[in-house]
Amino acid sequence: MLLRDHPLMSYKGMPSWPPAWTWTGGVKNDHPRGEVGILEAILPSVIQPADRFFLYIVYEGSTYIGCLLIDDHAFCRQVRKLLKACCNHPVAQIGSIDVTYTL
Repeated sequence: MLLRDHPLMSYKGMPSWPPAWTWTGGVKNDHPRGEVGILEAILPSVIQPADRFFLYIVYEGSTYIGCLLIDDHAFCRQVRKLLKACCNHPVAQIGSIDVTYTL
């Protein structure tokens, strides 16, 4: 089972991968969508419940932030830990990680 297809990768019944990207700075806002860019950083949310965290990516000379929302708190923690180890990797490659062990 790939990360992008995992049944728990959802929030309120809607798939949450990949997140929507919001421009934070750089050359220009290319309004990227989907599994684009290189994962630069993962930041936890300070808002409870612990059902979200933030991904920073670099894409074509600009930086973007996305909020990954996941209903299942335990799965959210697992994904956050997994993605922390994936910094400096393409987001498309990250979506292809086999997470069958989480089922």
